[in-house]
Order: sequence, then structure tokens, then C-alpha cells
Amino acid sequence: MAETRSFDALTEASFGDYVQLLKPRVMSLVVFTALVGLLVAPVHLHPVEAFAAVLFIALGAGASGALNMWWDADIDVIMRRTKSRPVPSGKVEAGEALAIGLALSGISIVMLALATNILAGALLAFTIFFYTVVYSVWLKRLTPQNIVIGGAAGAFPPMIGWVAATGSVSVEACLMFMLIFMWTPPHFWALALFMNEDYSKAGVPMLTVTHGKKSTRTHILVYTIALVPFALATAFTSIGGPVYLAVSLLLNAEFLRGAYRIWRRDEVVAEADKYKVEKQVFRFSLLYLFLHFGALLIEAALHPYGIGGW
Repeated sequence: MAETRSFDALTEASFGDYVQLLKPRVMSLVVFTALVGLLVAPVHLHPVEAFAAVLFIALGAGASGALNMWWDADIDVIMRRTKSRPVPSGKVEAGEALAIGLALSGISIVMLALATNILAGALLAFTIFFYTVVYSVWLKRLTPQNIVIGGAAGAFPPMIGWVAATGSVSVEACLMFMLIFMWTPPHFWALALFMNEDYSKAGVPMLTVTHGKKSTRTHILVYTIALVPFALATAFTSIGGPVYLAVSLLLNAEFLRGAYRIWRRDEVVAEADKYKVEKQVFRFSLLYLFLHFGALLIEAALHPYGIGGW
């Protein structure tokens, strides 16, 4: 728990350390998907309003990152992948991370509501709460379904972008949400297969730890299959079209092929080649999400009035 943490003597934090506190890599994905949600919406905001909306959504994502680092500092210091983060490395105090996270949360929620509408601000508030409390504090250390349920936090940004523009939730917004929500488990479980030792040492009940790698491989395949209908369904809405459909068909075929390769893997072989296939699928999964949302942007550019490409 956060209050029991103690770290080595703090070194002076640089500006870069505070940037890292906000998880810029995660923030970049949040910003991109939120921007797409905003731009493909049938209602177009003034450029200044759109910039403000994306800025405050980004600050909300950064707030979530800071609060997550504050809470998880005790396990982050154990894991090879996270031990160099600002709080576990002793560059930023845990209390300072908490203060920054809370301050940015308040600023981002209020300012998004003022810049766009109350529903968008409320959705951002719920997203920060969900990631910090429901996922980080409650689910992450409790259940192997942590990634499945907690993935909702990362799936809200395009919906928030859509709501910031339109003031309402729609089928299109829900499908963008489901695309990320269903993508998250196979994406993170592919990572967990070759980072399993870290999660085991830290006592995080990742599926690879509680059910073993063989079961995880099956889960990756099942969730990837379940992802495909949501990804393809978006093509037949007002934000889709033939360009998106073609891109989605190719990406889903490749993702399914990767999931099948992971499912067939023998653990001895995987260990011998240092989880080469798992790492390939993990990296491709990032491209998969980026290109799906990129295809939506192309459709919006080709059909700027929200009538779809059909």
C-alpha cells in the first residue's frame, strides 16, 4: 500500500522526470484516439475548442499516470520494466506524485467541462477514477481479470473526444470504445508472456502467474477472435467506409495469425528463442490499434460530413 513505501534517498528531479511521471507513451495513445474520436464526430468544434479538449484529455491521462505511479511505487521498484520510473527510482517523492495527480485531475475535468460540455468532463472524471481506484487500487492486485476490466479506462478517450464534440454517446463512440476494450487483453497478455517473472516477483496476479502461460495463450486467441467483429462493425457505421474496411480486414487477419502462432507455441521453444513471436505480436498490436484509428481519420477526410464512405 502507498503509505508503507520507503525508498532510497531522493535525487533532484529534472523536468524530464516529471514528464515521465505522466506516462507520455500512454498519453500519446490517449491523445491520438481522443483526437480521432473528436475529428470523426459529425459535429465539428472550433479549432481552439478542439485543441483545448485534446489538451485537457491529455492532462487527465497524465493525472491518471501520476496517481498510478504513486500507488504502484512499491511493486514498480521490484519489476525490471518499471523500476526506473520517477517514484520507485527515488527521483520524485510519492507524495509529490499524488499531489500532481490530484491537481491535474481537478484542472483537466473542470476545464474540459467548461471548454466543451459537462458530459465530457464527467466521462473524463469517471475515466480517471476507474483507472486509479477501480484498476490500480482494487483490481490490479486482486484478480487475473485485472487487464480485462481495467482495460475500460484506456478505451474511454475516443468516446470522450466524440462526446466533447457532440454532447452525446452514440453507436460509433461505443464501437471505438469496444475496439480498444477488446484489444487490451491480448495486447497486454502478449507482454505478460515474456515479462512473467516481473509480475510473479511483484505479486501481481496476472493471468500468466495465476493460470499459467498455456492458459494465457488460449485466452489471447479467444479474445482476439472476439475482437474482430467489433473492429469490422465500425466499417458499416457513419464513420466507416471501404478504406477502413480494407485496412481492418488486413490488420485483423494478421492479428489472428499472430494469436494463432502464440496459441500453438511450446513453452520450451518460446524460452529458447526468447519469446520472439510473443514480442512480435505485442509490437504489431500497437500498430494494429494505431492503423485502425488512422483509417478512421482517412475516412473522415474523404467524407467530412459524417455520412460514411458507402
